Amino acid sequence: MARVSASRPMAIVVLGAAALDTARRIQASFPESRVHGLAGRVDADIAYEDFGAHVRGLYASGVPIVALCSAGIAIRALASCLADKGSEPPVLAVAQDGSAVVPLLGGMSGVNVLAREIGAALRVAPAITTSGELRFGQCLLAPPEGYALADIEQGKRFVSDLLAGQTTRIEGHAPWLDDAALPRAGDARLAVRITPFVTRDADSLVIHPRCVLAWIEDISREDDIAERVRIALRERHLAPLALAALTAPARHMASQSLEDAARALNVPLRFCNAAPFDRTDAKDVALHVGDAPIEAQSIGRARGTLTVIGLGPGSAELMTPAAKTALNDAQDVLGYETYVRMAGPFRADQRVHMTDNREELQRARHAFELASEGRRVIVVSSGDPGVFAMAAAVLEALDAGRATHPEWSAVKLAIVPGVSASLATAARAGAPLGHDFCVLSLSDNLKPWSVIEKRIAHASEADLVMAFYNPLSKARPWQFDRAIDIVKRYRDSNTPVVLGRDIGRPAEALRVVMLGELKSELVDMRTMVIVGSSTTRVVGDWVYTPRWYE
Repeated sequence: MARVSASRPMAIVVLGAAALDTARRIQASFPESRVHGLAGRVDADIAYEDFGAHVRGLYASGVPIVALCSAGIAIRALASCLADKGSEPPVLAVAQDGSAVVPLLGGMSGVNVLAREIGAALRVAPAITTSGELRFGQCLLAPPEGYALADIEQGKRFVSDLLAGQTTRIEGHAPWLDDAALPRAGDARLAVRITPFVTRDADSLVIHPRCVLAWIEDISREDDIAERVRIALRERHLAPLALAALTAPARHMASQSLEDAARALNVPLRFCNAAPFDRTDAKDVALHVGDAPIEAQSIGRARGTLTVIGLGPGSAELMTPAAKTALNDAQDVLGYETYVRMAGPFRADQRVHMTDNREELQRARHAFELASEGRRVIVVSSGDPGVFAMAAAVLEALDAGRATHPEWSAVKLAIVPGVSASLATAARAGAPLGHDFCVLSLSDNLKPWSVIEKRIAHASEADLVMAFYNPLSKARPWQFDRAIDIVKRYRDSNTPVVLGRDIGRPAEALRVVMLGELKSELVDMRTMVIVGSSTTRVVGDWVYTPRWYE
């Protein structure tokens, strides 16, 4: 049977540092997985704040969970989520010292297989309690990847009959059952039937090999593509669960209706220059039935995705869940070396492309090239990707490259927001951005300094709070003082100024000074400078700008 975690990395969840050694031992055997640790207690790959909320989120996303805690803690945390046994991911409880491995949930998704693999890594016998698996050495209701059980309720009755002393025979190719200790007889009433066809037989355990491909040539019709596929399957008496993939011409790669159909049918969507099999008819939906399960990844290519994410200011707890999910799903990760290292660690199957911070357009073009091959690509920025960061560069590359690279337009593009440096610094200080404000970059690499001076003057005259990015560099040491001189024409010397350096990172430092004290010696390129308006106030250790004017 295929390893459970191969399709979705496991979450190894720990509550305290005492369990970290065991967690890393498990991770060594499953390097694609990540250790999730309680923030402030455990130095883990991914930090979380609330155990119950975190594991419920993982469970809802279908992520296999290995919880290094008592079984009772894990059960109580997930109790409200338990509904559909057929769709639950594997959930296991593992003793902190690695002395016990207990499968809890996910019998239909291979939890016992995973328990054996983890048990082997820890050199302990897993506590498997499933009657059928203990008797036969195999879970009949959890066929391997590439196969699907037709009816769980009928399957339960079938296993119960075997446990009660009935015998069975196998019809079709089921190599994973070759070594199972099943009570077999050539004339048995009960049968395990491996077939892509719809079979209604109360005496059979029906398992469908995913060996059917559907080819959609025409998407111009307004009717439901998924329903057209279902009708075509019914006409040939094929089970929907036998469908391995939906395929279509590459020219339709950006079709939302095809994407919706694949989601409704719960199958991968692959694109080819021509049908991946010989068509024997001119039907609207062409079907091909293979002799064995079809690996969808070997057919054509997927629609590539390019997602631009913001990592936030630097700490794992300030990265959005959407950004974490995108990173987890990525095949390729591109970005400035500093930010890519912030986004790690990465799995062995993820390709990392690190470049210099000044190569933004080249990086964006490379990202489109990779995504055009059908890969899932991530471009990382610090803070928010749309604030002086990679989202604009990616769109600029798309705008400039559409004529020469029309395939880029078929890439599914998404921008995932993050917590910007200005917002993170403002939150640490209080609420200096509580009223109207503007955000300005003092770098003149991409715009003339004269434009920067004009904007500072206008913003100062308008009495806007100003957040300054890129305030100072070795190449332009004089510009910050020049910018502040302009501000001082319009602001009182007692105007509060917030200086936040490396906010959200281990070396973070926050300081509040008055405008009259502000000099270039107090800042560098890693400092966020927030200059208050005429109404900005200091109360105790906090800075805020009221939401009203007197």
